[in-house]
Amino acid sequence: MDFFHSQESLTALEWMMRAVVGYFFLLIAAKLLGQRSISQLRFLDFIIALILGNIIAHPLSDERLSLTGSMISTTVLVVLYIFTSWLSLKWNVLKHFLDPAPLTLIKHGNMVMKNLRKARISVDHLFSELRKQQIEDIDKVALALWEPGGTISVFLEAQHQPVTPKDMHIPTSSFSLVKPIIVEGTMNEKQLTQQGKNRKWLEAQIHANQVDWEDVVLATMDDQAQIRVYTEADTTEINERTPS
Repeated sequence: MDFFHSQESLTALEWMMRAVVGYFFLLIAAKLLGQRSISQLRFLDFIIALILGNIIAHPLSDERLSLTGSMISTTVLVVLYIFTSWLSLKWNVLKHFLDPAPLTLIKHGNMVMKNLRKARISVDHLFSELRKQQIEDIDKVALALWEPGGTISVFLEAQHQPVTPKDMHIPTSSFSLVKPIIVEGTMNEKQLTQQGKNRKWLEAQIHANQVDWEDVVLATMDDQAQIRVYTEADTTEINERTPS
C-alpha cells in the first residue's frame, strides 16, 4: 500500500494501482452525490465538480503527493455536499440561494430585457434556443423561463399548441410503455417478473411467432404483455431501407 503515500518515485505498477483506486473511489463519490448532480449541474454541483476534479487529479499525476490526503478531502466534500443539499430542503433561504426561481424571458410574445441581462443571455442565443424547439416566431410564445439548471422552458399560446386526440374527440387506447425483454439472446428476467411472467411463457410467445429462441435479436413487451419479436432478417431489412 506504499502507492498511497508520497514518494520520490513510483513504479509502473504503483501508478496503475493509484489510477485504479482513484477511479473506483470517484465512482463511489459520484454515486453518493446522486443522479441529479451528474445529469444537471446546479451552482453547488458545478463548484463541487471543479474542486473534486482538481483534488483527485493531482496525486494521480504527481508521485510526491499522497493519495490518502486527496481521498480524505474528497470524502469530507461529499459529506458537506450531502449535508448542504439536505439543509436546502429544510431552510428556504439556502434553497433559494442554491436553486433560485426561474427568470421570465418571454411573456406573451414580449421579451423581458431586464431578465435577459440578468441571466446574461443574448437575444441571438434566445432565438437559437427557440429554433431548437421548432418555434420560428416569438409571438407564438406564451411564456419562456430560464431555469436554474441553465435550460429554457417554452410554453406556446393556446392557439399555437398542437391539436390532440382529446381536442378532436378521437378515442385512444391507454398508454403502454414498450420495454426490451430480449437483447441479442439475453433475457431481462426482472421485466418478466414485474409482469408476472416467466421464461416458459416467453418461449411459448416466441414459438407462437414461428421464431426459434436462438434467432431472436430483439424482443419487446408492453404493459399488456404483448410481445414483438425481431430476428436478424428483420434488422437487416430495416438497415437496407435506411438511407446512408
